[in-house]
Amino acid sequence: MPMQPSRKSAVRFRERSELLDFLLEVSAATAETLDLNRLLANVAEIIGRVLRYDLFAILLYNERTRTLRIRHAVGHREELVSNLTIALGEGLTGAAAARREPVLVGDVRIDPRYLNAVDAVRTELAVPMIARKRLVGVIDLQSTRLNAYTEYDRALLRLIAARVGVAIDNARLYLRVERNNRTLKTLANISREFSSILDLNDLLGKIASTVRELINYDAFSILLVDHDAKVLRRLFSIRYDERVNKDNIPLGKGITGAAANSRQPVRVFDTAKDPRYIASHTDIRSEVAVPLLLQDRVVGVMDLESDRVGYFTEDHVRTLALLAPQVASSVENARLYQEVATRERRMEEDLEAARELQRVMLPDAAPEIEGLDAMVRLRPARGISGDIYDIFELNDGKTVIAFGDVSGKGAAAALYGGLLSGLLRTLAPRRRRPADLLKALNDALGERKVEARYATLLVLLWDPAAGYMTMANAGALPPMICRGGDILNLRVEGVPLGLLDAREYEEVVFHAVPGDSIVLYSDGITDHMNAAGTEYGKGRLAQVLRAHSAGSAEEMVSAIFRDQDKFSTTAFDDQTVFAIKVRSERV
Repeated sequence: MPMQPSRKSAVRFRERSELLDFLLEVSAATAETLDLNRLLANVAEIIGRVLRYDLFAILLYNERTRTLRIRHAVGHREELVSNLTIALGEGLTGAAAARREPVLVGDVRIDPRYLNAVDAVRTELAVPMIARKRLVGVIDLQSTRLNAYTEYDRALLRLIAARVGVAIDNARLYLRVERNNRTLKTLANISREFSSILDLNDLLGKIASTVRELINYDAFSILLVDHDAKVLRRLFSIRYDERVNKDNIPLGKGITGAAANSRQPVRVFDTAKDPRYIASHTDIRSEVAVPLLLQDRVVGVMDLESDRVGYFTEDHVRTLALLAPQVASSVENARLYQEVATRERRMEEDLEAARELQRVMLPDAAPEIEGLDAMVRLRPARGISGDIYDIFELNDGKTVIAFGDVSGKGAAAALYGGLLSGLLRTLAPRRRRPADLLKALNDALGERKVEARYATLLVLLWDPAAGYMTMANAGALPPMICRGGDILNLRVEGVPLGLLDAREYEEVVFHAVPGDSIVLYSDGITDHMNAAGTEYGKGRLAQVLRAHSAGSAEEMVSAIFRDQDKFSTTAFDDQTVFAIKVRSERV
């Protein structure tokens, strides 16, 4: 049963000193704790020792809603304590709060302001608590006896309320500071956690769950500003823990649009009374929207909704405002990361398609050439190569072998190489001599000038019947030829294709003998560099060729790449080797 004072008369202090001692006791009892529940219980016990009551309540004032709610009660029904909200001026307690003066009614049956709690109540005394010139709340005593309280009792309770009001205000301030400290610690942890999540969907889900731990909402959304379309695009929306799809909102419309335009949080006490509200759910009654700013730019809005009127408080707004910069930064980082990942995936898909196309365009790794054993291997630095080679037979039994390199690397170099290969196959049947072919290619590329692009190309015309190779060179590395363990120096020079207009090219005729080993190679082989900064060089390539010149073309290619990997496993340029072994038989 609730504690009630005895049915004896209220205490009367005979001496002023007794009253002062009691008030000092009140001050001591209320100052001994900052725990609000314990403090209010102490107040009820102290008042019960000097003033008799049947119903007792301490109501605290909410400045935001301008209402009083019971925070501690004795004798009142639980449902009343949980649900009763009293506006300023409403009832006797509301009148005391509004006037900031005690209200004493000896017979509540004849006072229309009385809010009936128990039919048997006859007397009510309501005294406001003031601290720092602000209303804290009301102490309310009710008795079943007529005229139960006197002016003396009113004055005594007013003295008690003056001291209790300060103590309650201190306790509430302490609670607010404690809550703010917990919030700041939580925000610091949130900041670290958010910054570590780069998957956008995971991040948005984490933001939604984290905000709910701080502020219990019924609906939550994050919207991003699309300046081109002039809308707020819903990036993420959740309703009762379920993802929902909502329409985009034109910039400047609705509560979220107002927050984006004003760059300030917008809190709506009752959405039914705000003409800006765009109805998304019929039961939503309050909303708060906080702009997401990044480097002084509004990038979006974080929006919370509740089905209760006036649910969101100033403390909620402050918490969201502290959280918003981290949400903005984390969402932007995750969104940019997602964009980069999407671009990289598309680039990789395009690159794979280009690699496949290049594999189709290039001849077989072991081409069949009359009188020659041949093997070619290409190792791109970036998945697709700017090195080019081609082999095709003419109708007189001779074979054209082209080997070169396009300036640059990657897809752009490969595309330019594709252009060169197409021109090569178009022009070669009508240009029998390698020098004429190079001149025609240079003229054609000059007509299709691409800034900072050119190609080197070595063209060999192989005559299997005569055993001759006629060579012309447009800036490519000359072939490395090994005969009987010796490296033959063959001078074949010329200007790269597409660099200068109207160039003429010279030809060199080489008479091949059975057993000759010929290696065509790109500069990615000789320029290959190890960790110490030393280039692989032509000398080391010559040593490998001498050591394996007696083997097949395939053995020579494999030996060169094994030695490349032994020298360094990191390639910074495309690497291509085309090995040729002149067969012993004559056809």
